[in-house]
Amino acid sequence: MLSLAFEKRDMKQKNGSLREDAQLPAIFYGPKETSTPITVSMKEFGKVWKEAGESSVVILRNKAGAEHEALIYEVDVHPVTGVPRHADFYVIEKGKKVEVAVTLNFTGVSPAVKDKGGILVKVQRDLKIEAAPRDLPREIIVDISKLVELTDTIKAKDLVMPTGVELKVAPDEVIASIAEAKEEVVEAPAAIDMANIEVETKGKEVKEGEAPAAADGKKAGEAKGGDTKKAPEKK
Repeated sequence: MLSLAFEKRDMKQKNGSLREDAQLPAIFYGPKETSTPITVSMKEFGKVWKEAGESSVVILRNKAGAEHEALIYEVDVHPVTGVPRHADFYVIEKGKKVEVAVTLNFTGVSPAVKDKGGILVKVQRDLKIEAAPRDLPREIIVDISKLVELTDTIKAKDLVMPTGVELKVAPDEVIASIAEAKEEVVEAPAAIDMANIEVETKGKEVKEGEAPAAADGKKAGEAKGGDTKKAPEKK
């Protein structure tokens, strides 16, 4: 069982200064427990959080010997660094079972995927269970080697529950299935109908009775400089 030392927090001390001293501001509460502000070691909390997640029980202990069985209920982290800034612990009532969502760990090799080209579909990522605090598992194993045919599925009732753990979802709820891979059909480009394509003609159409335009776009008899040539005067 994981444990974490705590001290009652001095509310006059700001959270920022606590974090600078490597202490994490936190709080614990529960059905039979008054909300109590505390501090825990930032380093030790990181280790416990990584191992316990939010489904394993953590024993909170102080120097006076008081103990509380609790779950890490919520963690506020920095949006950029991901470093915890505050933690909530939910203290479990003694003698009571708790209902939590536990992570599903998919293991093994599916013959339907390996040999038949199927695609594994993880329908659920976690599973609701109920158990006494000390019986809560960190994860539930899903053995996908049972998926042999493309039509096979794994349902909640097919999972092996640890001792003392009760399933809290419908037995026929699908946990994993196989999707058949489909070939992508590449359509050939449509044929181009050349008869419907209009060809733009260069130059201006010459009407009957008009002189054709010069190569540079000027009228016949007009010089390049823009002046019309005149016949020399007789003296």
